[in-house]
Amino acid sequence: MDATDVEVVDRETVGPDTFTLTFETPAGFEGLAGQFVRLSADVAGDSYARFYTLSSPDTVDTFEVTVEVHEDGGPFSEHLADLTPGDELTMAGPYGDDYYEDEARAVVLAGGPGIGAAVAIAEAALANDAEAAVVYRYSDEPAHTDRLDALVDAGADVATLGDDADDEAFHAAVDDALTNADGEGLFVYGFADFVDLATEAIEAAGGDADGAKVESFG
Repeated sequence: MDATDVEVVDRETVGPDTFTLTFETPAGFEGLAGQFVRLSADVAGDSYARFYTLSSPDTVDTFEVTVEVHEDGGPFSEHLADLTPGDELTMAGPYGDDYYEDEARAVVLAGGPGIGAAVAIAEAALANDAEAAVVYRYSDEPAHTDRLDALVDAGADVATLGDDADDEAFHAAVDDALTNADGEGLFVYGFADFVDLATEAIEAAGGDADGAKVESFG
């Protein structure tokens, strides 16, 4: 949809320097798990806009994005970090063709900030009575641990790998997650170096890397 103002209804810390913003869904907006939106605002007289993947499994009534703030994130990241319920941003979207489409099993490989899309897709799959698996590689400390634990409790396969896990361990986790059965959908979300690693792991596990739905954050 065209750019429209959206109101923050909740803000929650979900990890080190990581938080979620939940917005009231405007009329006519329908996003799917795995798609992304553009958020924009004027900060100190300058206009900023950034893209954020939906981290909610649907957009009924509200929708959510996950924001990771770095020391060099700039004025817009700082502006987002200071938002509270009642504040507004301008939103446009949704964008992206790589999203959950009722696959019988959703396998999501997530690197760093890709965890937002991962929990959204896995939750959407389970809500659809499908299977879900998440392989999450992170630095320092993980984000969305409560939702990952809830996914495990609901029957999803979840593997988390921190700094102490090497590429071989990631390959092994991907091999465990992939069944390569009919109806399995494969999703990859993360920065370019993670996408490269994930592609290698998929191919090593006998999966179809070319058929994966991939969103690289640059």
